[in-house]
Amino acid sequence: MKKITLSLLFAAVVWPAWAQTGATTGGLNAEAERARIATERQALDKRVAEERAACYQKFAVEDCLVDSRRRARTASDDLKRQEAALNDVERKRRAAAQLQRIEDKASPQRAQEQAAQHERAGEAQKAREERAAGHATSREGLAAQEAERQRAFEAKQRAHVEEQAKLARQRGKAPSMVQEQENKLEKAAKHRAEVERRNASRDKPRSAPLPAAP
Repeated sequence: MKKITLSLLFAAVVWPAWAQTGATTGGLNAEAERARIATERQALDKRVAEERAACYQKFAVEDCLVDSRRRARTASDDLKRQEAALNDVERKRRAAAQLQRIEDKASPQRAQEQAAQHERAGEAQKAREERAAGHATSREGLAAQEAERQRAFEAKQRAHVEEQAKLARQRGKAPSMVQEQENKLEKAAKHRAEVERRNASRDKPRSAPLPAAP
């Protein structure tokens, strides 16, 4: 009986810590523990029956039965605590397994959502870069057009200035050109008159020779 009592006390002290460790590490074999508790309960019932039978052989039967029932209740309560702890461990294990399944199921979905989010962010960044490039190209095109218009305007201005300068030079030379032309015409007229005079002189008939002296 002392061995049984010590064994039950040891189990009562060690079991809570062991059950907590098993819940933390997940190393508990629930089926084996339930089988052990059932075996101990059967052994307890057998010992209680034997103790009661022995009590009826004693003089103080009632006192013996009271002590036997007290010990049986203590051992039974300890087995109930062990069973409750085992149930708690299994419940936490099932909850952890369920949470893990949810996490495993949600992980691909989260990965897809994150990938989709990254893709959307990349597309948005690309669109912003394209818009910025488009604005830069547009500004460059407008600047090139403005520069071309400015060059055309400056070329037109230079041509106009050169034309005006040419006309001015021509107007400045006009009097001398007229005088030169008149001189050329006068010289040509004199030359023509001289030619005509010489020609007329060659074509004039010669006078008859004077008669000879007697």
